[in-house]
This record gives sequence, C-alpha cells and structure tokens, in this order.
Amino acid sequence: MTRASSPPGPGSLTATQRRLGRDWRLATLFLAPTAVLVGVLVLVPIARSIVTSTTERHGPDSVFVGLGNYLALAGDEQFHTGVVNSFVFTAYAEVFKVVLGLAAALLLHHRRRGRALLTGLLLVPWVVPTVVTAFSWRSLLDPIFGSVNTLLTASGIGPLLASAHLVDSWPAGWLSDASLAMPSVILVNVWKGVPFFTVCFLAGLKAIPAEEYEAATIDGASSWQRFVHVTLPGLRHVITVTVTLSSIWTFNNFDLIWLLTQGGPGDVTAPYVLVAYSKAILQLQYGAGAAVTLVMLPIIGGLVFVLVRLLRQDTGTRPTRYTRTARWAGTARKALPWVVTAAVAGLLLWASPQIFWKAAVVLGVILLIAAGVGRVASAFQARGGRRASSLVSGLGSGVALTGLLAFVLGPMYWIAVTAFKSEGQVVMREHDLWPTPWTLDQFGALFTNQPFGRWYLNTVLVSAASTVVALFCAVLAGYALARLRFRGAQGFTVTVLITYVMPGALLFIPLYQLLIGVRLTDSLWSLVVTYPTFTLPFATWLLAGYFSSIPVELEEAALVDGCTRLQAFRRVVLPLAKPGLLAVMLFTLTNAWNEFLFAFVFITKDEYKTLPVGMQSMITGDVVPQGQLAAASLLVSIPVVVMYAFGQRFLTEGLTAGAVKG
Repeated sequence: MTRASSPPGPGSLTATQRRLGRDWRLATLFLAPTAVLVGVLVLVPIARSIVTSTTERHGPDSVFVGLGNYLALAGDEQFHTGVVNSFVFTAYAEVFKVVLGLAAALLLHHRRRGRALLTGLLLVPWVVPTVVTAFSWRSLLDPIFGSVNTLLTASGIGPLLASAHLVDSWPAGWLSDASLAMPSVILVNVWKGVPFFTVCFLAGLKAIPAEEYEAATIDGASSWQRFVHVTLPGLRHVITVTVTLSSIWTFNNFDLIWLLTQGGPGDVTAPYVLVAYSKAILQLQYGAGAAVTLVMLPIIGGLVFVLVRLLRQDTGTRPTRYTRTARWAGTARKALPWVVTAAVAGLLLWASPQIFWKAAVVLGVILLIAAGVGRVASAFQARGGRRASSLVSGLGSGVALTGLLAFVLGPMYWIAVTAFKSEGQVVMREHDLWPTPWTLDQFGALFTNQPFGRWYLNTVLVSAASTVVALFCAVLAGYALARLRFRGAQGFTVTVLITYVMPGALLFIPLYQLLIGVRLTDSLWSLVVTYPTFTLPFATWLLAGYFSSIPVELEEAALVDGCTRLQAFRRVVLPLAKPGLLAVMLFTLTNAWNEFLFAFVFITKDEYKTLPVGMQSMITGDVVPQGQLAAASLLVSIPVVVMYAFGQRFLTEGLTAGAVKG
C-alpha cells in the first residue's frame, strides 16, 4: 500500500522499530479499538462455537460428546436437504444476477441522458429493507389475491404456462407449491441483488479505456466481438470479485427465505442456516446447531480464499519469463471457468432438474432476444444504414430498460398504492392498481394497533449508535492499514476481510450464548454491541482502499511544514476523505437499519423490537394486515431511499475506490 512518507535510513530506527515497524506505536493506538471489537465479537465467538459443537445439552447442563454432533449430521435428512437447497439457491441466483446486472449496466453505460436517474431507480430494491421485499412479493405472489396471477390470467400467459407444464396447475401457488417455491424465492433474491451487480459493473465499465473499443472498431470487430474481446476481459476482475462476495451473502441468506416461506412447504426452501437456527434456537441444542454452521465453514473458507487472492493480486504486472509451467498455468486458468461452469451445471441438473430446465428456458429467451436485436442492428450498420441501426438499437434498449424498470419498480409501486387504500378496497381487491379513494386510514391504524413508533425509535437509536462505533473505529484502522508501516499489516488486512465475509449464521449461536451469560438479551444494547460484527470490518476495508487513493504527496507536504502525523491526518487526510466517510456511513447505517437475523434471535419483547422484526410479528398465522404492512413498508423505506438518492455518487465512488477496484 502507499505510505505517507519515505522511511528513514536503517541507522535512525530504534531496535524496536526495526523489529515491529517504523510506525508501530501509532498503529497500535489506531488499530486497538478495531482489534478489540473484532477479537471479542468475531474471533472469540468462532472459537466458542467450535467448543460448543462438541457438546450436547442435557437439561441445564452440557455434556462433552466429541465429534458426535458432526457424525449425526451424516444421517440427518433435514441437514442434507438444507445443504442442497443452499447450493441450488445460490447457483441459480448468481447466474441470473450476473446476466441481468451486466445487461442493465451495458444499457445504462451507453445511455447519454438520464443515466443517474435510472441508476438511482434501479438501486431501490437493494436499499429497501428485506422485510419490505418479502412482504411485497408475498402479496404479489398470493395464489388468490396476488396481482401476478391476476395479470398472467388476464393476459393469457398463465394458462399457457400450465399447458406447457411449466407450472403444475393454474392459478399457481408460487410460494406454497413445492415445485414453484424455490424458483419464486430465487426470483425475489435476484430482484433484490441485481442492483448491486449493476452498480459494480457500471464502475468496471467506466474503467475500461475507450481506446480499446476504438482499436477494435478500426479492426472491423462487430458489437458481439467487442463485447467478447474487450468488455468481458475488462470486467473479469470486477465480475469475479462481485460474484464471490454475492455468493457468500446468498449462500448464508436467512432473513429473505424465512420471511417468504419459513423454509416451506416442508423443507423445500430451507437452507442450512435455517436448519442451524431450528436446532440451536427452537430446539435449544446449541451443539448441533453450531455443528451445522461449522461443517459449512470449509466452503465459506474456500470462497474467502478466492476473494482474498483476487483482491491481493497485482493486476498491473505481467510475467517477464514465459516458461512451460507458465504456459500450462495460463491454459489451466483459461479453462478453469469452463470446467467450473460444467461441474456446477451438472450438479444443478442432478439436484434440481425441474428448476434447471425452467431456468434454461428463461435464460434462453433473454439471450435470444438480445442476440436478435444485436443481429438486426449489425445488419443495418453493415449495409450503411447507420440511422436505421441507431433506431433499432435505441428501440431495443428502450424496450429492455422499460421491462427492467417494470420488474424493479413493480413491487414498490404496489406497496405505495396499497398504503393509501381503504381497508375495504384492500379486502375486496377493487381497483387493485389505484387507490379509490386515497386515504391515510392504514397509517392511522398502524400507529393505533401496533407499537410502530417505538419500533421506529429503536431502529433509529440502534442504527445511529452502531454507525458511530463502526465509523470511529474504521477511520482509525483504515488509515493505519493504508498509510502506516508496521509488522503484521498484511495479516491484519486479511483478518478484517475474513471477518467481513464471515456469515451471521456462524456467529449468532455463540453471540446468543454470550448475551445470555451477561444478561443482555431483550435489550437494545444486545444489538448495539453485536452489529459491529458486520458493519465494522466492511467499513475498515472500504476506508483502507479510499485512504490509499488519496495522493500521498499532500500528506508529505504537511509533514514537511511541521505537522505531526496526527495533525496531518486530522487537517489533510480527513477533509479529503469526506466522500469515503459518507459512503461508509451510508453503508453501515442502512445495513444496521435493515438487519433482521440478530434482532430476530436476540429480541423477543415488543418494546425492544426493531422495524424488520416488528413488522414480521404483525403477521399472525394466515392473518396478514396488508394495508398496515404496506404503510409500514413505505415509512421504513423512505429514509433509506432518500439517503441513497443523495449519496448515490459517494456509493459509486466508494465501490470504485475500495470494494471492487481491480
């Protein structure tokens, strides 16, 4: 990493500085808060989880059973189903997120007008809380009252799907039918995840030099050839990092699946995280639950290893010697993606043949339409009809963007209009797409029937407190990792990255035991204390990348003028890092605002619930107060959407400088 000043000669360093590094004192001071929090809240709980996995609860006592819990998983059908479900859910979701995210990024990148507005609209699914996502899609996919079945029936597409045996019957029970539940859950995850891929790919497309496209055009390359030989190689690093990060998040997803189906029908959609929750929290078998999460650790560890290697590789260097070993390594590297793709496709075909063919049909239709538009545009261009080619390309991109926006904003539109309907209109399904008349009754009922104001205040307090803690610690640790010279800097950076991608599924069991031991469950402090486990590592990682992007000469000039290191940090670095600080504040605040798993496990009393858990508790059995939930969803989403609308530029800059910069 870039350093603030050139190191003095060896003779001017003390023995301790030569052994521990020139800036070891300041680095110790700056890294101490982060090291303590990460150690106490992440590393110690992981170690405790390992110990817990070797015990079995008998009444109030725990008995040592060695590897008994792990051996029991070999014959546990629920665990086997959960593992397969996690792989199926992750693989299909990532394929569609890559395809749709790349398509959206290309459409926006080539657009001259309205790109910022369209990018902001596409970000909406990503920033709204997961509980809002789940509620909106549960309502839309309802087999009787849902708008999806209504629209598909009116258009004739629904009966056509039934006749083609893509659905077993009509109207379809999207979340209650065993053959449709998993595809429906994947669809919702794709809807929520595509914006993240779009923003990352947009940042990557901006970094590809325009000269490469110009050279390819002069050489006579078609649009498809430029995409294959210029765009994809230029995005290779961003795609790999983004897919790896998203795969870790998706593989450990709990809240979306729980809120949509609770793992049902049966265990068709239950991932391994839900199996761990069921064993540890519902059955109070902490050892069995810990074993479920830890047995998946090698898979998570493999993904983390790939991610660390990708982020540490020097993409600007090339080997100077071309040996036979290097040639074979290069060939293997090129063949590896195809081998992995074939292996994953074979595994998915074996694990879920019905979903495989449905996904193949949908992907095939998307690719055929895109190829058809590109072929027509290329044909016009080859015949000299540039105006006709531009017209066809513009028309095709316009239709694609319209369809994408309808897919992205449809659920949010449904929430907005439902919040202003009367209870009679909601129940009778009259004028489904427009309130008649507009009314604020649902908002009044929400605050009258539920402690919604208390939930809102709890969420604000917890989010603000955890953001302040994460921002303070991350500023100090990020600067130390980016600028200071000390032994162990690389190891600390890798540790921060590893703790960032560690799943909440691995931590919630030991943290729950820890909170019970110190009597912090059912209190807001339980959330303020534990939220840094997922906000602090990410904030540190992103700020380290941002501090490294600030020209070191500015800090050196301040040091030459007589400033101390702390004065240069306060007067020069921090003012220049305001965009990065705002990006980190935006990420940490919204992550804390939307968090569900810890709040769901640690809080049971109404007066301490946060908004996601409180809204989930409004649903009792089959009774779903749709109007009140829509009003709550609107009030929960507006602050986050407004923050991202004003901070969109900082979000993109932060991703470019820290998270996905190659």
